[in-house]
Amino acid sequence: MADLCPWPLTISLHEFHVHLLCVGEAFRDVVFLDLRALPREGEEIRTNRFVETIGGGAVITAVTASRLGLRSTVISQLAPDAVARLRAERVGVTNLRRPREAPAVSVALSTRRDRTFVTYNGANNRLEARILAMGRALNAPFVHFALAPRHCSRWARLMRRLRAQGTITSWDFGWSPQLLGDRGFVDLLASVDYVFVNRQEALRYARVRTLGDAVRIWRGRSRNTVIMLGESGSRWVAHDRDLKAPVRRRQVVDLTGAGDAFDGGFIAGLARGLSPLACLRLGNIAGAAATQHAGGLPA
Repeated sequence: MADLCPWPLTISLHEFHVHLLCVGEAFRDVVFLDLRALPREGEEIRTNRFVETIGGGAVITAVTASRLGLRSTVISQLAPDAVARLRAERVGVTNLRRPREAPAVSVALSTRRDRTFVTYNGANNRLEARILAMGRALNAPFVHFALAPRHCSRWARLMRRLRAQGTITSWDFGWSPQLLGDRGFVDLLASVDYVFVNRQEALRYARVRTLGDAVRIWRGRSRNTVIMLGESGSRWVAHDRDLKAPVRRRQVVDLTGAGDAFDGGFIAGLARGLSPLACLRLGNIAGAAATQHAGGLPA
């Protein structure tokens, strides 16, 4: 498809035989590496390493799934270099960014154990409305969302419509505490087939302090909750399931995008009909691979 699609967008995704749509935010990522610690207030920390790459949950998840054999398409607001990279990765592109709209930029400060971010939203401020306007064009066996919604009730209606047509949906909200103030958030969680969270997000969205309490709440809140636990592996929680998969420990270079890579691995396993434990293990492998180099795209 063209780099900058005409507006309004009309497209039938059936003709591309897409297995997985990854819908959500994309960024130009700038990652500062090998920091001895994250800077405190008023402090400057220097490093001899940084990288510039493309990132965002939709991009990283789609590339990971594509490298594991799924036909994938990204629906996002993309800069030209991101479009070129995705096509090189054999990932389809539906670009919602209009001419002259500035791409989003995310700056990551990364130690080998943690990272923190500053983000310029750019064109992503208009992304949510444009995706919702696509309506029935979001049609594929698997649709994964990677953004923090501002209108949860509208998204919940869309999730129910997608499920009614046989689509399997998944969502990675990232770190977005403002969702707790949206009355439609609980309804949205109940409407999605698979919710991905890391340990901190699992606690924050459940409003608890221990993982045990979080698991109890998530079991009744979403159909399937997949919790990424870093060095402890991952955990799949549902009303009839509490399954854990360890991960082989590696020397970490950078954690940026590891969770999104996990999502791509897990979904690839799900799409191929692997067992629940194998899906967790494939997610663990993909997430661990993403920590072995700077930036979120898997090595």
